[in-house]
Amino acid sequence: MSQIEPHSNRRVCVRGIVYKDGQILAQELINSKGEGRGFYCTPGGGVDPKEDLVSALHREMIEETGIEPVIGDLLFVQQFADTGNHGEDEQLEFFFAIQNPDDYTSIDLSQTTHGLAEMLSCEFIDAKTSNIYPTFLQSIDIDSYLAGGQPVLIWNELGSIGTTLVQ
Repeated sequence: MSQIEPHSNRRVCVRGIVYKDGQILAQELINSKGEGRGFYCTPGGGVDPKEDLVSALHREMIEETGIEPVIGDLLFVQQFADTGNHGEDEQLEFFFAIQNPDDYTSIDLSQTTHGLAEMLSCEFIDAKTSNIYPTFLQSIDIDSYLAGGQPVLIWNELGSIGTTLVQ
């Protein structure tokens, strides 16, 4: 099992799960050359110091999509080692249901504060056939989590297998 250093730098992030007609809203981020990175992720981003998770997700969804979210239940938590561009050793991400998916059918990235600077696209995709991170989104039944009654999925990519936490 891989170990995180005792004084690691953990980045806390929030992400929205916008799901409509069997597809998930996802964005393809760009690299420093302005090219697509070749994978999708759900909208969201880092939590500022002393910012609560729900407020952070509200802010991030507006920054990246230009649309105000109606935030629902916590669905998933992911923890993974990372040596990304924020100087972290590890990330901890909280995924919440977004309850107004119809509002996200048309996103104009030029009308967002972060859109064109960070993304190549933001669109609904089939998670089962697309290269999306986290990879567990490719294999789980998202509908069953959105319907409720499922425990929060805790996915750990620090060397141990994913586990679930009963609500």
